[in-house]
Amino acid sequence: MSLRVGIDVGGTFTDFALHDSASGSLRIGKVLTTPTDPSVGVLAGLDAMATAAGCQVADLAQAVHATTIATNTVIQRNGPEIALLTTEGFRDVLIIGRQKRWELYDNSIDKPTPLVPRHRTWEVPERLMFDGRVHKPLDEAAVRRVAREIRDAGVDMVAICFLHAYVNAAHERRAAEIIQAEVPGMTVTLSSEVSPIYREYERASTTTINAYVMPAVAAYVRRIEQGLESRGARRALYLMQSNGGIATPEIVTKFPVRIIESGPAAGVLTAARYREAAGTENLMSFDMGGTTAKICLIEGGRPALTGQFEVDMVHLKKNSGLPMTIPAIDLVEIGAGGGSIAAVQMGTIVVGPQSAGSVPGPICYGRGGARPTVTDADLVLGYLNPDYFLGGEMRLNVEAARRGIVAGVGAALGMDAVAAAWGIHEVVTSQMAQAARVVSVGRGKDPRHFALIPFGGAGPVHGARLARMLGCPRVVFPKDAGVESAIGLLMAEPSFDLARTLIVRLEAAALPAVNALYRELEAAGAAQLDACRVDGRHRLARSADMRFAGQGYEINVPLPGSTYGADDVARLRDAFFREYATAYGDRAFDRRDAVEVVHWRLTASVAIPPLSLAPLPAGDGSAKEAAKGTRPVYFPEAGGFTDCPVYDRYALRAGDTLAGPAVIEERESTVVVLPGSRARVDAAGNIVVDLDS
Repeated sequence: MSLRVGIDVGGTFTDFALHDSASGSLRIGKVLTTPTDPSVGVLAGLDAMATAAGCQVADLAQAVHATTIATNTVIQRNGPEIALLTTEGFRDVLIIGRQKRWELYDNSIDKPTPLVPRHRTWEVPERLMFDGRVHKPLDEAAVRRVAREIRDAGVDMVAICFLHAYVNAAHERRAAEIIQAEVPGMTVTLSSEVSPIYREYERASTTTINAYVMPAVAAYVRRIEQGLESRGARRALYLMQSNGGIATPEIVTKFPVRIIESGPAAGVLTAARYREAAGTENLMSFDMGGTTAKICLIEGGRPALTGQFEVDMVHLKKNSGLPMTIPAIDLVEIGAGGGSIAAVQMGTIVVGPQSAGSVPGPICYGRGGARPTVTDADLVLGYLNPDYFLGGEMRLNVEAARRGIVAGVGAALGMDAVAAAWGIHEVVTSQMAQAARVVSVGRGKDPRHFALIPFGGAGPVHGARLARMLGCPRVVFPKDAGVESAIGLLMAEPSFDLARTLIVRLEAAALPAVNALYRELEAAGAAQLDACRVDGRHRLARSADMRFAGQGYEINVPLPGSTYGADDVARLRDAFFREYATAYGDRAFDRRDAVEVVHWRLTASVAIPPLSLAPLPAGDGSAKEAAKGTRPVYFPEAGGFTDCPVYDRYALRAGDTLAGPAVIEERESTVVVLPGSRARVDAAGNIVVDLDS
């Protein structure tokens, strides 16, 4: 029972990492995703992994899974009919949204379309004050009438979001009881449970998203659980949340909004462990799979977190998507992967966001794809070996890719296959560089001070070129980069982020209420950790969203964990001043001004042992034992196609060095080393490349 498996479902491939903690061995695998029902591919791939490892699925102690099912449900708008029940007079909260526009000077843009249209939004008389006092009692007769109307409208789910329910949940809970009594079997989700913090639009949006994705997530998780149980593995399943922590199926099916960014979070977690190889704690995680690319900054060895993010954004524009007030790893995701489709629009090459996915896939797969993709371009340029894709399991058709690129791109621009393929490669890499600048330069960070960590099936092909565009001095190509997100799942800890709104001045008189609030949060956090059935030390970390009195937005400030007394006021104020100075400068404020706290937060987690992997044997430094020969590979800085050395990554040893240009092949991905750079292999098997200036 020392076996654990990480399973990451992507748009094109589903990745597996099977780890034996007793021996330190790691077995990896990759199968094509089954888009109509990803659970089919998950279970088939799991069977294949167990057979190859000489074990049974029943031997698994833990299966940690990342899935895009919730995200896809929102983006594709294929969820159920849901209703929103809100306070009388607040029917249009979702429609009004915020005044902020994602294109300031474009009068024709539309606001994000809410998941609940106005005709499925009901109001009932009730009103709480900002401090939780009852201003108008809940009209229970009105709730009964509305419940029958909702039933007659054919609604499947109900989201309840009453004004100021984050302070006092009594009205929401009573309304849920009445609805379920009037309509037995109706599922109800409450804002006071999903998002108990203030700002009505964001709280209502989060609650409706939770209701919208609940049936799809519940059905999917149930299929995976039943598949595991039928194979003898019971209560082994855990799912990755957007905050980088794992949770049980019971918690996830109640709060599915927490797994909206499930898959990308796993990759960022594993990228954070390469700070020793990179020689810096400032890293840029770059995950490029078959459908999307995800980029995240890691400073001081810790990924950036955000308390609010958006789903279904337009062109990466803030305020263009649906907001969610749940903690998540702060990353940017764009439609740029190996399967992204290239075309010509208005005389220029465009790539993505549409993807060929696994069905029909890129042209070179020979599965019916007819539109050129990034993978087709990389194949024509010589970066990919047509005879060693997935270790030789898939034979790629170079000539079909060449013809498809000419037909889909080259003919319209008067280019041959190579020129058009290079155009596709450069355009998609430039798009990823733009996304990287959003999370770096756009936030006051200089990418020249960060090392790039590329992974995913396509990440190592484009990583060095992306790093050169950004000015990153070093690139670390992880071992088993093609399934790095699946490996990251094995490193995830049970973790839950809880928050409560209590708006108070940071003064001694407010601290008794704060201490009572934290007692409630810590009890709730401990209960959720206990439900995960994972051995380890519980950790409780506090923070608060604070601001100067009168400001409209807050910054998050880490807090000491203790019972607060009058003597702690100065210490808590100093913590705020430090964070504020880091964000805005030491001269941007007066330390005598009043400080206000809006949200009190708690992160509850379980410390688990680090992932232990067998070290790489030492070599003689020459890498000659790994040489596989040469092939023509396209490098514009070398004048075009050049006879490029090709290496077998599995034959490389610790201490081996090699000079670019070079191609290093492994089963799930290919590393491209650019001319003018040098690569070395570290003791863990990572390839560390120092780029030229």
